[in-house]
Amino acid sequence: MPIRFHEQSRTFHLFNDQISCLMKVLPGGQLGQLYCGKVLHDRPDFDHLFECRPRPMLVCYFEEDEAYSLEHCKQEYPTYGVGDMHLPALDARTPAGSRLLDLRYQGYAILPGKPPLQGLPATYVEEDGEADTLRIDLADPDAGVQVSLYYTVFRDFAAIARHAEIGYAGPGTLELDCAMSLCLDLPDADYEMIELTGAWARERHVVRRPLAEGVQGVYSLRGCSSHHFNPFLALVRPECREQTGEALGFSLVYSGNFAARADVDPYHVTRVTLGIHPQHFCWPLAAGETFVTPEAVLVYSDAGLNGMSQTFHRLYRTRLARGYWRDRVRPILLNNWEATYFAFTQEKLLNLAGQARQLGVELFVLDDGWFANRNSDRGGLGDWEIDREKLPGGLAGFGQALNEIGMQFGLWMEPEMVSDDSRLWAEHPDWVLGLPGRRPHPGRHQYLLDMGNPAVVEYLYRRLESLLDGVPVTYIKWDMNRSISDAWSRSTEAARQGTVLHRYILGVYALYDRLTKRFPQILFESCASGGARFDPGMLFYAPQCWTSDDTDAVERLSIQYGTSMVYPISSMGAHVSAVPNHQLNRVTPLATRAAVALFGTFGYELDLTKLPEAEKQAIREQITFAKAWRQVVQFGTFWRLQSPFDGGDTAWMAVAPDGSSALVGVYRVLQQVNAGFRRVRLAGLDPVRLYRVTGPDGAVSRHYGDELMQVGLVTSDGSCGENKTGEGDFTAWLYQLEAEKA
Repeated sequence: MPIRFHEQSRTFHLFNDQISCLMKVLPGGQLGQLYCGKVLHDRPDFDHLFECRPRPMLVCYFEEDEAYSLEHCKQEYPTYGVGDMHLPALDARTPAGSRLLDLRYQGYAILPGKPPLQGLPATYVEEDGEADTLRIDLADPDAGVQVSLYYTVFRDFAAIARHAEIGYAGPGTLELDCAMSLCLDLPDADYEMIELTGAWARERHVVRRPLAEGVQGVYSLRGCSSHHFNPFLALVRPECREQTGEALGFSLVYSGNFAARADVDPYHVTRVTLGIHPQHFCWPLAAGETFVTPEAVLVYSDAGLNGMSQTFHRLYRTRLARGYWRDRVRPILLNNWEATYFAFTQEKLLNLAGQARQLGVELFVLDDGWFANRNSDRGGLGDWEIDREKLPGGLAGFGQALNEIGMQFGLWMEPEMVSDDSRLWAEHPDWVLGLPGRRPHPGRHQYLLDMGNPAVVEYLYRRLESLLDGVPVTYIKWDMNRSISDAWSRSTEAARQGTVLHRYILGVYALYDRLTKRFPQILFESCASGGARFDPGMLFYAPQCWTSDDTDAVERLSIQYGTSMVYPISSMGAHVSAVPNHQLNRVTPLATRAAVALFGTFGYELDLTKLPEAEKQAIREQITFAKAWRQVVQFGTFWRLQSPFDGGDTAWMAVAPDGSSALVGVYRVLQQVNAGFRRVRLAGLDPVRLYRVTGPDGAVSRHYGDELMQVGLVTSDGSCGENKTGEGDFTAWLYQLEAEKA
């Protein structure tokens, strides 16, 4: 993964065998963008890619040069007001009140490997040979502003990780109002934009639309990355499909407010910016201080959307997620929430866990309601004292009882929140976000602790450490059940209130970091009222996330399909829940619910004690099946085959890394009468190997990989004529592929 600087042309070339990024020091000293895409042969200069033309209304940089204007120069980290009239990557106000910054090249350094980001999650390498990092230094000496841009090119991924570090060396205080993590100027606008959008219980639906002149994008101002939009967008050529065509994916490793925008000018140049949302953000810098932006990851694919997604999957699963659980299959769990909600006793829980153990479940998760004054969502948060009426032996006693019946112990918590009836609120009202003299606004009957206050983080760490110490907990579900409002911190002076929302996220990261280091073998699963904080920042601390509170099998097809645009299957919490479904009141077959949830970190969320024996036996068989295939599903290559957003069947598959086995899921929401014949073209198989295909009815056939990929797997069913098979709406089929030995 060379990084080369051609001194005569002052051109940087970052490349591996899949991706190239070209930058050039421009005549005015700014850093220009020449190309980003499929790998190119290196050469001493690429000056022919730098374009300047005289145009009416230009603000020129040099008196004698009517063509050179920053408005039409493609730049790496532009500022506003010295010729460039587009949205900037950097906006700051000097003590003199000026926002006029002119960042000019100062020098560069090539660093082996990839340095970490202080206090922020980021991709990493395990040895320096996996990546090289380029640091390019820019400055406006008159304003005292210094910017270092970091670019990491990986050996094994068609990806470049980027962030910026902004320093100040002048008098007084610099007010940093916008500091993007990534800016990329593209020479045309012949793209369609893909975003992941939705709301609670319908997160990360895929929306695709052509770029148009003007600004388009996604954002969050909810304090978290949000249910509504994900910190990701992709620009794809109009002909790009799942397995063909070019795609550029942009992903922000951050869990707070963000902006991801594509700004198309009337000359059809497209500027992509990605970073912390500038609204309500202002970071003061005194002399000698530095601000570090979150990391942004750019991925290139010429193998369609699957190619883009698979790069994100491999990178995020192996070089963003960390720790004990990164490469281990996840335990099959039962969560008690939809079985009991708040109304449980230890006897009831142990009875439920015993039933689960008999069916093959490995982990029992105790959800909300285990602590004092918590019989509804109207109280109890903040003190974290065990409810001895529900759990007479405390967490340790309950955990020991679970271990004695052969079950691991998992626990839900929501450390960032406080209830107004808590002792913590009474003793430390200053630890609650809100403007003095004005009561903060509730969300789900709860309020937010000031996670940007180090005293709050210290209290929570000590409280949770003492709570978990000596308790046989192997799994934590960390929830966050409301958006951030009333973002005023009493521990922060008035001039620094623009830092509160970012400091909140830094505090969350700090608490996660301390707890995961103190309890390295606990599997943390992040959650935010379902999927409101399903983002790369969380994966750095918790290798899986609760994908959505909506556990309906039909809705999960869209949610999991969209989530897979960026996130690996091993990161998606996916459970079989009760019917009628608690969110939609829809009734779907148990087999279909399991067939969807199998493509995630598999578990159950229902009252097993109320099921008939036939369904218990079915669950026993599902769990046996899941254990046999979870290595392939969680750590294999995931392929999207047919989209739920296209109105027909949904299909996807996971292939073992060596191509020796694969699991295919095909799903039909509404059955059709007298329908046509159907085939699903598979992907990722070894074309010359003979595969033994076991269908959903147990029938076995044999096909070569090339046939299954080029001709397809026949999935026609009884709806092709008069349906006598008993299959109706909400049907799923699983196909097992195993390569025959040579």
